[in-house]
Amino acid sequence: MSKKIMNDTAHVTPPPRHVAIIMDGNNRWAKSRGLPSLAGHKAGVDSVRQVITGCVEQGVEALTLFAFSSENWKRPPLEVKGLMELFRFALDREVKKLHKNNIRLRVIGDKTRFSDALQERIASAEALTAECTGLQLNIAANYGGRWDIVSAAQQVAQRCVEGEITPDMIDESLFGDHIQLSELPAPDLCIRTAGEQRISNFLIWQFAYTEFYYADCYWPDFDKARLEKAIDDFTGRERRFGRTSEQLEADK
Repeated sequence: MSKKIMNDTAHVTPPPRHVAIIMDGNNRWAKSRGLPSLAGHKAGVDSVRQVITGCVEQGVEALTLFAFSSENWKRPPLEVKGLMELFRFALDREVKKLHKNNIRLRVIGDKTRFSDALQERIASAEALTAECTGLQLNIAANYGGRWDIVSAAQQVAQRCVEGEITPDMIDESLFGDHIQLSELPAPDLCIRTAGEQRISNFLIWQFAYTEFYYADCYWPDFDKARLEKAIDDFTGRERRFGRTSEQLEADK
C-alpha cells in the first residue's frame, strides 16, 4: 500500500480486515465495446483474479464478492444460462489454484436453486479448500440480504419451537450467529464499481458500520491499483462507531 504523509493529529485507520465488493458494470462494459453481455462477465473474471491477489498482498483476511443476486434470475434466460456455465467453468479452473495459494473458498446464498451438478462442484471446491488458512474468499451466489435475515429468523424460531431457547433470550448477538459469515469480522469496506451508489440487497445485516467506496469504472476495468486506491481512501477515514472524535482520542 502506498505510504501517506500525515501530520501528528491526523487519524489513521488500520487497513480493512474484510472487504466486500459489488462487482457491477459487466454488461455496460461489453455493450460499450459492441460485445455480447457474457463477454463482460468473462472479462470480469480477470478482475476477480487481480483483486484476490491484491487482497492477499495487502493482508486482507476476508474478501466477499457479490457474484449473482437472488434478483439476477430475472435477467434474460440466455444470459443466466451463460452465467451458470461461467460459474461452473471458473470453479473447475480456479479451485486448484486457490488451494495451492492457501485460499479458502466458501459460497454463500441459497444454493438449492442451482443444478445438482453445480451444487456438487461447489461442495467439492469448498471441501478441497476447507483447511486453507489464508484469505477467506466468499462468493455470494443466489444471495440476497433479505433472504439472509429471513433464513436466520427461521433458524432462531425453530430453536424456540424445539425449546432450546426462549424468545426473551434473543438478542443481536444470538441472532447474528445465524447470519451468513457470522464467523468472520463484519466487512470494514464495501467497494462498488460502475458509479452506482446502492447496496442492492447485499449483506444488509453485516453492513451496519461498513465504509463505502464507489469506483467510477466498470468491474472489468477494476484492478489491483484501483483496489489499492480504495484501501488508501479507507485508511484515511475516521471510524467512530457512534462515538465522538474526542472519545477516540481519549482512548489512544
